[in-house]
Amino acid sequence: MAYYTVYWPQDWLDELRKSNDTGPIKVVFGSIHSRMPSIASIKEGDVVFPVSLLDRHLYIMARLEVTHKERAFDYCIRELGNPYRSLIPEGVVVKVSDTFFCAKDVSYKSLQSVPENLTMIIPGDKPHCKHQEPFNCCAEWAVWGENGSVIQPRLIPDEVVPLLRFGYPKSKEKPLRINSKGVVLAQSIAATRRLSEESAMFFEEIFKPIENVEP
Repeated sequence: MAYYTVYWPQDWLDELRKSNDTGPIKVVFGSIHSRMPSIASIKEGDVVFPVSLLDRHLYIMARLEVTHKERAFDYCIRELGNPYRSLIPEGVVVKVSDTFFCAKDVSYKSLQSVPENLTMIIPGDKPHCKHQEPFNCCAEWAVWGENGSVIQPRLIPDEVVPLLRFGYPKSKEKPLRINSKGVVLAQSIAATRRLSEESAMFFEEIFKPIENVEP
């Protein structure tokens, strides 16, 4: 089992807030672009923590235990009924309208022009949470599970942030980049990062239920 962080930008958090989406988190996507970086390294059995910067402080937004990994397109079609911004795989064409059909790297302007050897997908939205949609184009992979946490900001104390380490193996672990004012640089966390064992255990402590203690 490995533990990873992925970055959720501020505008995506705004979208979730507008949609009143507080989870529980069901899925995390990765794309071929830096805004929503690749999650190819994440495997079934791993744990993913979306993180974000709010008012110059680092927050953990959610925790997801990964039980499945598949193409983002397959997840979106099955769970959402629509590919949204996922990559269309080879051998598939998606009906966008009566006069526009989209396949990988090519589009068609009539049904008659679509090759017969392509599998036709006709989208139809299914009820879903906002966070189940990729927030960037060219979504490549989806990792998902049924035991996700509520989506809400959980502060990482400022004094702890410099102690966090990322990378694998241990000889390659590095801290986050922090500016002269003690603020984490966005580019330092705007990637899929593997947590060190010690840092992962700190993240896990944040999600442990608070036990009621009798006075």
